[in-house]
Amino acid sequence: MGTATNIDATAVNTIRWLSAAHTTIVVPVYQRQYRWDIGACEQLLTDIRAVADSSERHMHFIGSILSSASIEPFKSTESATSELVLIDGQQRITTLMLLVAALHHSVLHDPVLAADPSLAADLEKVLVSESDPTRTKLRPHHAWARKFETVVLDRRVADIDLRDSRFDDNYAFFRSQVPAAEVMRIWTGLQRLEHVAITLGADANAQQIFESLNSTGEPLRDHELIHNYVLMGLSHAEQSEIEDSFWVPIEQNTGESIAGFWQHYLIMTTGREVDSTSGRGVYDAFRHSFPRLDLESLREHAAEWREYSEIYRILLEPAREADREIARQLGYINTFGRGMYPLVMRAYRDHSRGTMHANALIETMEQVQTLLLRRTIVGLDNDRLVGRLCRAGESRADTLARAITRITPSDARVRVALKYGDLPHTAYVLGRLAGIDGALELDVEHIFPLAPADSWSGDGSRAWADYTDDEQNSHRALAETLGNLTLLESPLAERALDESFPEKRALYAQSTIPATRELANIPAWGTPGISDRTDRLSIDFLAIWARSATAGIDDDGLTPILDAQRRRGWPRGWQREFEYVEYRGEHWEVHDVKSLFNRVFKRLWADSHENVVAFSARRGGPIFGAQSWNGQWDGLDESHFLYMGWDSKYMLTAVQGVLEESGLASEVFVKYSYIGDAM
Repeated sequence: MGTATNIDATAVNTIRWLSAAHTTIVVPVYQRQYRWDIGACEQLLTDIRAVADSSERHMHFIGSILSSASIEPFKSTESATSELVLIDGQQRITTLMLLVAALHHSVLHDPVLAADPSLAADLEKVLVSESDPTRTKLRPHHAWARKFETVVLDRRVADIDLRDSRFDDNYAFFRSQVPAAEVMRIWTGLQRLEHVAITLGADANAQQIFESLNSTGEPLRDHELIHNYVLMGLSHAEQSEIEDSFWVPIEQNTGESIAGFWQHYLIMTTGREVDSTSGRGVYDAFRHSFPRLDLESLREHAAEWREYSEIYRILLEPAREADREIARQLGYINTFGRGMYPLVMRAYRDHSRGTMHANALIETMEQVQTLLLRRTIVGLDNDRLVGRLCRAGESRADTLARAITRITPSDARVRVALKYGDLPHTAYVLGRLAGIDGALELDVEHIFPLAPADSWSGDGSRAWADYTDDEQNSHRALAETLGNLTLLESPLAERALDESFPEKRALYAQSTIPATRELANIPAWGTPGISDRTDRLSIDFLAIWARSATAGIDDDGLTPILDAQRRRGWPRGWQREFEYVEYRGEHWEVHDVKSLFNRVFKRLWADSHENVVAFSARRGGPIFGAQSWNGQWDGLDESHFLYMGWDSKYMLTAVQGVLEESGLASEVFVKYSYIGDAM
């Protein structure tokens, strides 16, 4: 049986482990903040009560605690103190400390319990460093160490911020739930806790072990894994430098949106979609982008991360932007969510560095709005668009403009959709059509109401109850279209609600918005009026959200080859995954990855021979000089053969790679079939 030389794992009694006289436990700066809530504390207390009430032989296992010897050992003038760097287990250890502190303070303040000094002394051994009684045995991250110590050492202070923390909340819960009469019961249960203490040697891979231990239970979030990955392996002084100079500013700039920041940053820099909905997609993409980070390269990259986080904050809060028009456009972008942040982040950075004029930045944001709004109006989704646009934006501005135009629906399609479809982002669209640029309190007004009363009338003579079913249905079908919507000041909108059109006309006449006042001149309202107004407003709409005249297709769901889905194995229906493939303007009747793989490599063998050879040599296939093993092969010439025995994911990855190597990836698209969409 072999013996591990870099890892020492021992089952220990948790309280005795914490009470060891010469041990200090340090939480490194890369650890996430303490975030156990009261619900987790309640479950812990339930478990402790259960084991306390069971047989003396029963113990409660709380998992493993991973630590390593400190890179910079703590030094004491009185005695040598071993310092353990806590890699995994912070949440549990911190919570146990808070519970023990609650018991300790209950003992000190209860006359009966205080009569037994040994109990207070035993509790204190868990909490307080023997070499320095003014310090806690657990040393949290310096950013919140003082808050922790004020709670555990019962140092009440006037500073409100120090009394408003998760430490205080959970400590207060324990104090409230454990009366003096129950202290001994809880202390008995605590002494029956066990864990596996894993101590790493100098050559152990701390990050790999850390990830393995956190592969079950509540997973660490992507940005927390990135944080650990960036800082783990540095000395404590180096960790503190990176933390204080870079990571803390990034957290301050992005706040609760830090996960989105990292996803958008990686999409921007890689030009590939990064999935944040399952697994650890963002973290994996980060590690792929930054496989090795020595201190100097880390400082360089971290400076860029911090710069982009400052831009991200402005995107989240456009009011921080000094240029009024840029701030307005950023606000418009936020109407559509944050999906285009990767593209806007880079454009804004170029502007802030002086390499892009303000007008060019504004034009880019206008193009983005046009793209998103037009696609939404005609019923196309806006998913998986930003990666391809980021790739286009890496070259010239006109390349990005052409890429946007290619996937922007035509005027004809938009005009039809506006006439018969519901208008999305109504306040935004109507506001821009009306030229609103101010802090007016406006409501979206349905000229024909969504739920008219029987007495409602469009002309003052004929009531809604007298309309035929077909007439009523045709009105309802147009109720959410552009022609039936306008903006109206909130006080007037309240009065206009559900009124007949003749009464509304008088209110519209009082509006300060020209487009709304014009409605007062219309004698009656019905489907002809709605259609006519839609036609007139559509002219202005198509001028504001104008599609470039640059030649290109009106894309109806073509996916760039670099954004095609890499599917594992051969999923059901793979033979009809694609409806067709567009290869550099050619229409290929290719319906599956295997056929696409074969055709692309054969075509490039003729058109881009050197690139294909270089790609295959670096990758170790799929082209070989001989049919060296059994399987499916296809000859390229007398001495070169294409191996066809790969799986779907490998084949598609190879197609993407060789097209990128040849500089042709931006000119190849797949159109998924209904089977491919459902796979």
